[in-house]
Amino acid sequence: MRGASMLKETGRTITVGGAGCDIEGFTSAAIQQAVGELLRSGGSGTIQLDEGAYRVTGQVRLYDGMTLAGKGPKTILRKSDGIKTRFTRDADTGELQAEVEDPSGFEPGMGMQLYDEPQKWGFNESTATITRIAGNTLFFDRHLERDYISEDGGTVTNACSIIEVLEARNVRIMDLVVDGNGDRNYPIGGCRAGGIYLYKAGSCRIRDVEVRGFHGDGISWQITEDIEVRNCTVTGCTGSGLHPGAGSVRSVVADCTLERNGLAGLFICWRVRHGEFSRNRMCGNGSCGISIGHKDSYNLFTDNVISENGNSGIQFRGEKQGNSSNGNRWLRNVIEDNGSFEEGGFGIYAIGAAADNVFIGNRIEDTGTGRQKTAVWLGEAVSGFTFE
Repeated sequence: MRGASMLKETGRTITVGGAGCDIEGFTSAAIQQAVGELLRSGGSGTIQLDEGAYRVTGQVRLYDGMTLAGKGPKTILRKSDGIKTRFTRDADTGELQAEVEDPSGFEPGMGMQLYDEPQKWGFNESTATITRIAGNTLFFDRHLERDYISEDGGTVTNACSIIEVLEARNVRIMDLVVDGNGDRNYPIGGCRAGGIYLYKAGSCRIRDVEVRGFHGDGISWQITEDIEVRNCTVTGCTGSGLHPGAGSVRSVVADCTLERNGLAGLFICWRVRHGEFSRNRMCGNGSCGISIGHKDSYNLFTDNVISENGNSGIQFRGEKQGNSSNGNRWLRNVIEDNGSFEEGGFGIYAIGAAADNVFIGNRIEDTGTGRQKTAVWLGEAVSGFTFE
């Protein structure tokens, strides 16, 4: 690192990367050092990343008013290889440590995930950053979320988000690539992590970012308001491409490409409302282009292309009355060639008690591939769907 006087001269912008940058180094630790400098100088400001490949061992955690900016597709944040061990004593809610069989490979500053087999997905797993290691004990910075039993497959891995925003506002992420190195990492659920992950955040913007090959969801935001994702590409993630959820309101997703992800291109989780999803391409994903369900209501979907997904273009998940997806509007979308050649697929597949969705000016067709055998399939409890 160059001297403090240089950091002062650069004001609220700190550069990270090669020779001549304020902080030299192509690691997540170097980026997090820049975050610390901004916090010490008042908080908000810009971290400007040089071109190059940054080795990410721990999540880059951003705070209020910070901007993380690269220089386009040659600025790459790449996750380090996965590490896994068992914990040997039960790990309890609120603890900040875990005793493990083999701490080798883990290091301070590294991201981590802790779970047991019955509590592995959803919000049940815990994530944190390792602060120190003493013998076989890992110490970390966030309290455990549940009581975890060692005999129930209790596990610690270094799976983590690559960039995360926790309880912060007015954060910007732009002009860079997030490479999950998924073939050499362990999976992590989209409620607690993602290639980029936001939790209890507001008024944040992600633009001109590519997320590829993350072993989980590409970009996930939970319990948020006013999140914008624009002109981003998410491909080859094992989970869904984008995952807004847990009461996120007024999300905007525009001009994005969501292709070849393992599950949905766009997985709209619980209580996502008053969002706008426009001019996106959701193609070639494993299950469907868009999955929508539990209380996901009053959203607007316009001018999207939804094609060649595994079983359906748009899937309304099964929810009982009162919990269903109601009052959404779907305008001028192209929904074509979804499903497999063997079983055939659906343009729109709705089960449960979804109600009062309005479809205007959409093109729902098979172009001759023989994949999308059914344009629209509505379950018995579905009501108030109109098509114009």
